[in-house]
Amino acid sequence: TPDTTVPEPTTTTVADDPVTSRAMAAAPYLYEGWGDPPEATAVMEATGVSWFTMAFVLSSGGCTPAWDGQRPLAGGVDEATIASIRAAGGDVVVSFGGWSGTKLEEDCGSADDLAAAYQQVIDAHDLKAIDLDVEATAYTDPAARQRIVEALGIVRAANPGLVVYVTIGAARNGPDAALIQEAAAAGLEIDGWTIMPFNFGGVGEDMGALSVQAAEGLHATLVAAYGYDDAEAYAHMGISSMNGVTDVGETIDAGDFGEMLAYAEAHDLARFTFWSVNRDRPCAGAAADACSGIDQTDWEFTSIIADYAR
Repeated sequence: TPDTTVPEPTTTTVADDPVTSRAMAAAPYLYEGWGDPPEATAVMEATGVSWFTMAFVLSSGGCTPAWDGQRPLAGGVDEATIASIRAAGGDVVVSFGGWSGTKLEEDCGSADDLAAAYQQVIDAHDLKAIDLDVEATAYTDPAARQRIVEALGIVRAANPGLVVYVTIGAARNGPDAALIQEAAAAGLEIDGWTIMPFNFGGVGEDMGALSVQAAEGLHATLVAAYGYDDAEAYAHMGISSMNGVTDVGETIDAGDFGEMLAYAEAHDLARFTFWSVNRDRPCAGAAADACSGIDQTDWEFTSIIADYAR
């Protein structure tokens, strides 16, 4: 008698593929809003990086998503950049939020509305991964944090296999624990809790060592909130650094990135990225939107990030 049992469906995610997962993990931020945006395919050819984190989707009023709060989801420079990256064999993570601008997380009146806004962008660009860069009042407002947690739960249920990163600020001993604790209490799994270990007063100090110190603080927070063992916590965390001179005058050089790369490789972190490809060039004066403010070669930091994908 033939076996007529219908097998349970299986879902293969990009995170199940080590090659794709590492390439996605090493997706530096690219921003079409300013900073003389470089041609993504030229950066791919020069460095070997194949994924980018495209920033930022904001609110264009109400709960309507738009690139930078003003450029359309379809038909503009952002969609053209995504198409060129994919044509060259790469792909993108799309990032919501950032420091500036009007956030969907605040403008959307409910978790359902916020989830629908996220879903609109996921569908518009057929995304395999998203990043929520939760900063400023989108983080400090408890109501906004709760909407984020609930909305991500809805998005998770609707998009099996979607990789979700959440990026938050950090002090030198780790991040504020509020959002992590709220997500854990709700049973929300995040593929990569990612800290930004800079702008915390490290002028003149070893920013590589301080970044690792902050990451260890994140590790402890994840263990406490989720009950992970050490390896599980490392597998759910990431670092998003900043190259060159930071907003508060810290200097993060290639040696510091090398320290972070070694740490990421030693612990198999979920993500190792940075802000931004736009700044990954030298300039004669102070750091700016289109340069790092330090002596470096073009795409030097992107090349280090690309090493994490290999």
